[in-house]
Amino acid sequence: MKKLTILFPLMLLFSFLVGGSIFENDSADFLKGEPEKTIQIYYFHYSHRCQTCVAVETETKKTLNKFYSEKLKSGQITFQSIDMDEAKGEQLADNMKVSGQTLIFVQAENREDLTTTAFMYAVTNPKKLHVKVKKVIQKLLK
Repeated sequence: MKKLTILFPLMLLFSFLVGGSIFENDSADFLKGEPEKTIQIYYFHYSHRCQTCVAVETETKKTLNKFYSEKLKSGQITFQSIDMDEAKGEQLADNMKVSGQTLIFVQAENREDLTTTAFMYAVTNPKKLHVKVKKVIQKLLK
């Protein structure tokens, strides 16, 4: 718990330093929930994107909107699409030790990387990606 009390203020400070909230949802909504229970989903990509890169984001958002719309609205789950060709995106990627297209789910000290699964199934079998996204979120919600 001590790490969380240090980590959360640092995350907020960082979000202001990079020019605003790093969360797609309003930061006030994020503050309503308990930070240790918030699931932050980041999709890191570059400006030039192939069909698969776009599908990873699209299919992830579909799953979130279909099964977790209330948690998105409340700020318990956040989704951020981050362009690493922009200065803010590059800085956040460096801070999170991300070096390429990546789909990660973060909750407190837990980090789940779905990049391989996402790129394998986003175009060819999106339902498998939806199932994996749901499994990871259910695991993190416990």
